Amino acid sequence: MSIGWILVILGTLGWHIGLYGMFKKAGMEGWKALIPFYNTWCMVEKMELKKVWFFLQLIPIAGQFITIWIMIKFVEHFGRFGVGHHAATVLAPFAYFPYLGFSSNERFAGKKVVDNYKKSGAREWIDAAAFAIVAATLIRTFVFEAYTIPTPSMEKTLLVNDFLFVSKSSYGPRIPNTPLAVPFVHHTLPITNSKSYSEAIKIPYTRWFASSVKRNDVVVFNFPVNDTLINDEVNFGSRVTYYQAVRDNGRAQIWDQYGDIIVTRPVDKRENFIKRAVAAAGDILQVKNGEVFVNGEKGILMPESQRYHRLVVPKDGYVDADILATMGINVRESQGDLQQMPDRSYLVNVTNKEKENLQLPQGYFLDPYVVEYSNPYYPSSQLFPYYGDTTVRWSVDNYGPLMLPAKGKMIELTADNLIRYRRCIEVYEANKVEVNGDKVLINGSESKTYTFKLDYCFMMGDNRHNSLDSRYWGFVPEDHVVGKASLIWFSWEGGPRWKRLFNGIK
Repeated sequence: MSIGWILVILGTLGWHIGLYGMFKKAGMEGWKALIPFYNTWCMVEKMELKKVWFFLQLIPIAGQFITIWIMIKFVEHFGRFGVGHHAATVLAPFAYFPYLGFSSNERFAGKKVVDNYKKSGAREWIDAAAFAIVAATLIRTFVFEAYTIPTPSMEKTLLVNDFLFVSKSSYGPRIPNTPLAVPFVHHTLPITNSKSYSEAIKIPYTRWFASSVKRNDVVVFNFPVNDTLINDEVNFGSRVTYYQAVRDNGRAQIWDQYGDIIVTRPVDKRENFIKRAVAAAGDILQVKNGEVFVNGEKGILMPESQRYHRLVVPKDGYVDADILATMGINVRESQGDLQQMPDRSYLVNVTNKEKENLQLPQGYFLDPYVVEYSNPYYPSSQLFPYYGDTTVRWSVDNYGPLMLPAKGKMIELTADNLIRYRRCIEVYEANKVEVNGDKVLINGSESKTYTFKLDYCFMMGDNRHNSLDSRYWGFVPEDHVVGKASLIWFSWEGGPRWKRLFNGIK
């Protein structure tokens, strides 16, 4: 267990132990303080607040502020109205609540004391809002944050409009590179569409209680190649990267056409992506006929991972969506995961679990669909590391082998290694790289080897044929890692997907 998680657990215990003592002093049974949400219900009743305040806590994101406000009101019923007491309630409840709950100098004063305290309603709301914003910002930065799945690249492990909690402490809380920023927005302000942050103060990469990304973790990270982007979400943005546009059309043409909307962003303000870390630092990755191998061993097949298979039918056979449904292939709910091919076969995007349970009629069979190099939609020139050499026949389903950089690992600076790792050395680890004939100069000095400073991982979507992932843009350095996807707290598709609520993410 990481030190970050230990601190979270200790903080949670301190909060609940203190609240236990506060409940006892307030004349309530102490065990009620230990049950989430029921404890705030008891507080609302004890303080004779309107019951609506309890239910407002259930609103996503905004509910955090209501909970904090209820805590501040509860502390006021102990006769503590000062700014310092409110600050302690918001910033250090794990220490302050035990003091209120068990100190002989503190007692529950009740509603009369609150009613007799003269402070305007506006002042009360301003105080509570200020501390709530601070608390929520700290929680989002260091503990957990809510995210929504926008694309089908992780289906069916994660579905579009799954709402997730992402643990910031799993790999250690990362200090923001740009601390001067508007709270609760990422990189762009609504309405004005202007930057939400200032780069007047920049903090170098710092992570407290750091631990490494583990193989097969589902990870949220800042999109590494969005350091420069064409700020047009319709045609470019995260769909077609600036670097791919330059490779396809040349730098001069791209700048002539889009120079006014080309922007750069610091690491923590780049677009958030979510994928699975199929390989971690130091691993050797290879994809063979659509199957992932790590260090020569076949990777774990996630049961909800999707890929296309070719469904072949008898010569006189006919297949429609209803027949596929009888085979366990629920086409109508899988967002178009059925395509008819010219040879009357079908491409069916099914999960590993669905494939195992599939009952095909006699004469039908299912083959893996392998996207070969010759497929015009997946030319090797668009796959990292962009060899552009027809002798290097990498495709999305036959890729590698590729060694992942690891902190402290040394490589020889061969021509092939420069193609694969130059961006790591030059961009992610901030070195000046020059090639002079057969000599490689790093920061002006000739070098035959290089030792990496950061760990890197390789990300792929579980929906393998519908994912813009590391096969297209390369490695994810550790300083781009945001956190680990841990829980689906809500899901929506024309109504709540009740079966998905509060599911853990594997």
